Amino acid sequence: MKKINILKHYRLYSALLFLFIILIYISWVYIDILKSNKDELETSIHMQTAKLMHQKVDSEILKKQKSTIAFAISIANDESLTKNTFSGDISEVYYEKLIRNYKNKTVYKNIWIQIVDKDGTSLYRSWSDKKGDNLLEVRKDLAHVIVTKKVLFSTSIGLFDLSLKVIIPIFKEGGFVGVLEVISRFNSISQYLKEYNIDSVVIAKKEYRKQLKYPFSKKFIDDYYVSNLDAPKILMNYLKNNGVENYFNDSYMVENGYVIASHALKGWDNMPIGYFIMFKKIDDVSSVDLDFFVFKWFTIVIVVFMSIAILIGTVLFYIHRKDRKYYKNIINTSKNIIIVCDEKEIIQVNRTFFRYFNSYTLLEEFKDKHRSISDFFISEEGYLQEYMDGVKWINFMIENSEESHKIKLKILDKEYYFSASAAVIDEENKQCAVIMSNISEQENYKKKLEYTTITDSLTQIRNRHYYKEEIKKETARANRYFYSLSLVIFDIDHFKQVNDSHGHNIGDRVLIEYTKLISSFLRESDIFCRIGGEEFTLILPHTNKADAYKIAEKLRTKVEEHKKIVPITMSFGVVEYVRGEDTEFTFKRADEALYEAKDSGRNRVVVK
Repeated sequence: MKKINILKHYRLYSALLFLFIILIYISWVYIDILKSNKDELETSIHMQTAKLMHQKVDSEILKKQKSTIAFAISIANDESLTKNTFSGDISEVYYEKLIRNYKNKTVYKNIWIQIVDKDGTSLYRSWSDKKGDNLLEVRKDLAHVIVTKKVLFSTSIGLFDLSLKVIIPIFKEGGFVGVLEVISRFNSISQYLKEYNIDSVVIAKKEYRKQLKYPFSKKFIDDYYVSNLDAPKILMNYLKNNGVENYFNDSYMVENGYVIASHALKGWDNMPIGYFIMFKKIDDVSSVDLDFFVFKWFTIVIVVFMSIAILIGTVLFYIHRKDRKYYKNIINTSKNIIIVCDEKEIIQVNRTFFRYFNSYTLLEEFKDKHRSISDFFISEEGYLQEYMDGVKWINFMIENSEESHKIKLKILDKEYYFSASAAVIDEENKQCAVIMSNISEQENYKKKLEYTTITDSLTQIRNRHYYKEEIKKETARANRYFYSLSLVIFDIDHFKQVNDSHGHNIGDRVLIEYTKLISSFLRESDIFCRIGGEEFTLILPHTNKADAYKIAEKLRTKVEEHKKIVPITMSFGVVEYVRGEDTEFTFKRADEALYEAKDSGRNRVVVK
């Protein structure tokens, strides 16, 4: 009989060893597949980031195109223009006022216009006193519009800059009398992209070097002209060291910790005359999908091995149930908590159980004070409770064995997360085994990822992503329950001077210090977010614009009085949400109020 038992055990252990070898092989193959899929996902994320960068610059160029065309058409439809062009007598004061109004009411601060008669002679330039020269020989795009009499929008290079130009024909009583040219630059586009952590270097091809006699930015990389004023020096040096021409394409590349995407800027003849080269740090690229991918498949591995552990444990339990000592030795080797129980009480636990419930040395001591470990459950969505849909938690796990289950415990003021599974091991006595694997590290990492996604890394308040999600929720609630909602946009006055005079480290300390100050005066329901470099928003539920003004004025005063690190002031734009209004339009109204506060002297609150 003894020999038969030994033979049975030998066969069992041989089968388990074979299973173990198979699992090692499967794990090795699995890890290789996982690494390949991770690399593919990482490449896909970089590709999507580059695509987004292209979309952002395309969208902003299109927006500027529409805005510039609208401005040009509004001037072209002015009877004064047609009469002045026809007569050749241009009122410079009139057009200077038009340009000044456009600068004050939009984010585009560098607009030039030129008026040319039907023969190609310049009648007026807003940037120069020069006039009376014929441009047909030097300006093929102007000549094209004079011949075709059609609107033309393109990128162009003149004596001063690489710029965006709109050329519109002017008609008087059906007759062609000349053209209006409106010129804008790329600075507002590159500044807009910074909101998405995208730095830009806008470059003209080197064959236009000699043409630029009065370069607006005065920046060059060798013979390549750099158009945007905010082009970072470090990126200009990077392009110089790696060869600017290597980035003249409409594709993307990943190198030196950046996703780099280039966008061709084409002239009136559809030929590239420059490139909008964009840089986004890989650290700023959202890796939530990648991190979740790794977390998900790592969790699957844990669940699979837990299931196998339950299977092996159950088989060994049946084989050795008459030999409790042998069974106890097996479960004590597990690093997981193993509990054997029936419908009434806990029957057996392993040593790992007491590593967590270490205020007890014997199971009976634990049972004297607690009915079950469910006494330690934390009530939180997504985690098991003592009763789930009216069913006790252990029975709920058994009835839903195909699902994954998690438990959150609080033991001696410390919180733990466990992945749990249960299986019936003795139907006759209604006994079951519960295996709990500590996944605290993974859960904490997941929560950290969620926190990082919505939190500004410098100031630790909420970020732009969180603002966009919350403004949608709050406007939906305001529409549904008919309560007031206000939005405040504000930023630090002359913050660039703080960075330039004291350095970026001081600038960062200013952002942190004054963010803490503002947070200390906010209500619990207020939503405070950093949406740009020195730009912030406040979402104020249940607040009309009169009360929002009081809140903003209080914050403005507290900031001015604080004078810590570096004395600063702030400007505020306040609006009240109009029921049914698009959130982007609400933001635009608040932004316009902020610009009005800036233009009217700063350190003030403007309500619209």
